[in-house]
Amino acid sequence: MTMNQGTIKPAAFPPDFVWGVATSAYQIEGAAKEDGRGLSIWDTFSHTPGKVLNGDTGDVACDHYHRWAEDLDIVAGLGVDAYRFSIAWPRVQPAGQGDWNEKGLDFYDRLVDRMLEMGLAPHATLYHWDLPQALQDVGGWANRDTCQRFADYAEYMGRRLGDRVASIATHNEPWCTAIKGNLLGEFAPGLRDEGVALQVAHHLLLSHGMALQAMRAAGVRAPLGIVLNQSPAHPASNAPEDVAAAARAYGDFVRWYADPIFLGRYPAITNYTRLPEAHENDFKNIGQPLDFLGINYYTRIWTSTAQPPVPAPGPHGYSDMDWETYPEGLTELLLGIQRDYDLPPIYITENGMACADVLANGRVADADRTEYLRSHLAAVDAARRGGVDVRGYFYWSLFDNFEWELGYDKRFGLVHVDYATQQRTLKDSAHWYRDFVLQHKETSK
Repeated sequence: MTMNQGTIKPAAFPPDFVWGVATSAYQIEGAAKEDGRGLSIWDTFSHTPGKVLNGDTGDVACDHYHRWAEDLDIVAGLGVDAYRFSIAWPRVQPAGQGDWNEKGLDFYDRLVDRMLEMGLAPHATLYHWDLPQALQDVGGWANRDTCQRFADYAEYMGRRLGDRVASIATHNEPWCTAIKGNLLGEFAPGLRDEGVALQVAHHLLLSHGMALQAMRAAGVRAPLGIVLNQSPAHPASNAPEDVAAAARAYGDFVRWYADPIFLGRYPAITNYTRLPEAHENDFKNIGQPLDFLGINYYTRIWTSTAQPPVPAPGPHGYSDMDWETYPEGLTELLLGIQRDYDLPPIYITENGMACADVLANGRVADADRTEYLRSHLAAVDAARRGGVDVRGYFYWSLFDNFEWELGYDKRFGLVHVDYATQQRTLKDSAHWYRDFVLQHKETSK
């Protein structure tokens, strides 16, 4: 597929298209031990020597817990319609079951109410990887009981916020929780066990379905969905072994999470050597209807069985994460999943680029990120013209923040954060995005 990556115009999108930015709780909030917040698995993991680059932790991060009001001013100043944030489960229910923490609940009440006052649509995510440590101590997501704990949490938060938020997503990127956290050991809780990882994946999906049922039974009016990270998978050559490897990689990354939700089964073509334990009616519970599907896209999967592997050609270059910039992959992915599944409306809930940003004379000149934004919006437009019902786009991330096992070494933000002073500075890409969104609003009047 070819496209002119530099010619996307604001008028290409309909008047009701949602423009937003996204963050997650552990990456920005800080205040890790304040106002009754419980420990999360990321507190434990980041404080374990050797787990996070430079020994960084989320103890302070962007200090958003204290600076939330000025941070919302920054969001509003970007001209966007919406802000996607996550709720820290241990901040509102420190042990993951039992007592609720009113100070934590009040924080999210204030955040949501202020957004509504400012004309910003709040899009809440219930789980962005910060499981209460107390639940991990009794098995975490590998313990089937955690599904019920999550459903109870979802119901409570749905009752609390569901009349005010624009959407509620159950999970963010279950692949990361299952595979990076329980197979590769790169994320909390840092396990390396395929059997555990696949059971975790199953329980994440099951808990998602149980949470949807619990929230709907409670009368929650907000649209409900889930956020999946997805990529197309390309073989490095036409050799049968490369083509087969790409199919397995796509099975692992996309189909393992989408097939149970939309088709009621796990895929046959994967790299995994076993299936998780499933109970009767699990797939019925997993396959609850979605009001929306969130898609997070960063790059494509490139598979090569050669030794050493053939590198991806990188036609558009690479990010500071060494991820290939490949906007065409977003169009391909969206058209592909539309063919494979009966989909609800889609929101691009994350899309962004890490750059080696330098603040100089009050400015961050991040032309690569601006071009990444422009080219991926062109890719969304191409998918929409191909018939995919994409209704919104959230850039990841609003701020530079705690980038998990890489600490503060990688910067994805539209807004530069000086972690020593907490000074926020809009990057050139933020100015470009603001201008694009404002032009869209003007042309769609």
